[in-house]
Amino acid sequence: MARRADSTVLAGARVVLPTGTVEDGRVVVEGTRIVGGAAEGARTVDLSGHWVVPGFVDMHNHGGGGASFTSGTVDEVLTGIRTHREHGTTTLVASTVTGEMDFLAQRAGVLSELVEQGDLAGIHFEGPFISPCRKGAHSEDLLRHPDPAEVRKLMDAARGTAKMFTLATELPGGIESVRLLAEHGVIAAIGHTDATYEQTVEAIDAGATVATHLFNAMPPLAHREPGPIAALLEDERITVELINDGTHLHPAALELAYHHAGAHRVALITDAMDAAGFGDGRYQLGPLAVEVKDGVARLVEGNSIAGSTLTLDTAFHRAVTIDRLPVGDVVQSISANPARLLGVYDKVGSLEPGKDADLVVLDADFALKGVMRKGEWIIDPQIG
Repeated sequence: MARRADSTVLAGARVVLPTGTVEDGRVVVEGTRIVGGAAEGARTVDLSGHWVVPGFVDMHNHGGGGASFTSGTVDEVLTGIRTHREHGTTTLVASTVTGEMDFLAQRAGVLSELVEQGDLAGIHFEGPFISPCRKGAHSEDLLRHPDPAEVRKLMDAARGTAKMFTLATELPGGIESVRLLAEHGVIAAIGHTDATYEQTVEAIDAGATVATHLFNAMPPLAHREPGPIAALLEDERITVELINDGTHLHPAALELAYHHAGAHRVALITDAMDAAGFGDGRYQLGPLAVEVKDGVARLVEGNSIAGSTLTLDTAFHRAVTIDRLPVGDVVQSISANPARLLGVYDKVGSLEPGKDADLVVLDADFALKGVMRKGEWIIDPQIG
């Protein structure tokens, strides 16, 4: 039986596949999926001079478009999701910030509905189980030890949609909470931590698999006290998140992470807050006031960096043009690796037949020109 004639062939571009880059390649889309061959009469879109890469997967994101995932209404959350989709992020996890336990449980209920209807890929709880010594843009008054019973309360409130918890695993209950999360298939991420090298190794052995925004909100690497950074970089079981916005990390720190962990262990994230894709001004991050100036978000009180205004198309562009990373390595870090961690690589994260037709079109200078999600153009490269 012939395939439907509404299939589309994206032709002539450099197509980045898991096996490498195909010059003058093509991607065939039928309905919501990528397929192996085109139907007779399929429409052809000429993308000569462009790149086609998998849709981006952001596993750490607090909002965008002026909307907060932590406190916004459903419509506001959808606005934030749409904003990031317009910048190439076709799969997105909503991250919360520290708040009262009952409030976080209520938010989990709201966000879980959006996961269930396919708008989000899961929920990431960043706080309240973090160290006051490395709190960053989290309210110290609301921090608490990672009591496994309270971790379980948030897991239950998320109704199976919790994908990740960031924990200061050196705190009382930290190791037990890591074990609980690992047993339930939820990512235990080490972050906002004041742990020693030895304490970090203990948490990894207990089941932690991610470093929340490596280098940020943790002790620096030192020659006598290597701290968590050395432990997280050296262990093959850990994927390290990196915020490549030019503010959170010096290019040499990014290069260090890629050199020691390898592209297969890096996940490029945004850690975006409301101002991403929106603009400078005053915002709220949880209960804390934030001032965004020249694209950099800082707490009004204390001046700590308060998330980012990054979108993943900018992170991609920086990685290949400023950091000079191979395109295939960046695709791995911005799509495949986070998709695997989230357990959705069977559907997204690469351009292979049978997967969702989630893809990004970039011009020769790696500027975003098109975004497709599940076979529908969010930004049509032929329109601009």
